[in-house]
Amino acid sequence: MKKALIIGSSVCDVNIFVHEFPHLSGDENILHQNMSMGGCAWNVASLLREQKLPYTLFSPVGQGIYGEFVKAHFHQYHIPILIETKQNNGCCYCIVDQHGERTFLCEHGGEYHYQKDWFAQLDMSEYQCIYICGLEIEDDHHHIIYDFLKDYSHLPLYFAPGPRLCHIPKQDMEDILSLHPIVHLNQKELLEYTQQTNMLQGCQCLYQKTQNAIVVTLGKDGCYFYQPSHSLTVPSPQVSVYNTNGAGDTHMGALIASRMQGDDWYTALQKANHAAALKISTQ
Repeated sequence: MKKALIIGSSVCDVNIFVHEFPHLSGDENILHQNMSMGGCAWNVASLLREQKLPYTLFSPVGQGIYGEFVKAHFHQYHIPILIETKQNNGCCYCIVDQHGERTFLCEHGGEYHYQKDWFAQLDMSEYQCIYICGLEIEDDHHHIIYDFLKDYSHLPLYFAPGPRLCHIPKQDMEDILSLHPIVHLNQKELLEYTQQTNMLQGCQCLYQKTQNAIVVTLGKDGCYFYQPSHSLTVPSPQVSVYNTNGAGDTHMGALIASRMQGDDWYTALQKANHAAALKISTQ
């Protein structure tokens, strides 16, 4: 089986659990905190690793205390560090309230700044698909990632634009969508980007740019799959929510893993829903 190429960040998540999100000029005590591995690419790759599927985590690792944290986890899971940068690694402060909802405060470091010559080490004949996150596209000021991707537009491209979708420069977003990616996003992101009022119209609008399948996650209601020939909603198991951090990445990773193994879309979406449900309900 050929591999998946996972392009993106691996960072330390500093998880801060609170009763409710802080208010301006407030003074809140936290419930507890911990540190864990995160980053969109790391989370997606974790699903492939768990299922023993072949992949390359093409993720720059920086210096500093957070870089050392990331390196330790790469070594723990026997993941090759293909890119080591002299910049400090950033981190993500994840504030989680009593309902499991989260908000992020992110420091972007060397893990987001790609260089053209790094891609020369990849033998692209070994790969069957590629994953990329919108955070990398937002920070790809010299269009290095896009220039690489357009040379391999024959490979399925999974693209998760993420919550900062509307911060991606318009032309950069148009360039990525012109590569016909399978777009994976939530309903809020879809409607904000397309400026439509309902999900069907939003998918129709986005499809005009991508001409490929669209997956919209719906939280406790599962997910919605759109292609002009057919669309469907796939329900999710009902679980108690502990922490929604990483749910979208987990859904995407499980979807890629399932499709790599030849599953049809409905089966793949069922598996993705189950994986995300397990993620958000697990401490």
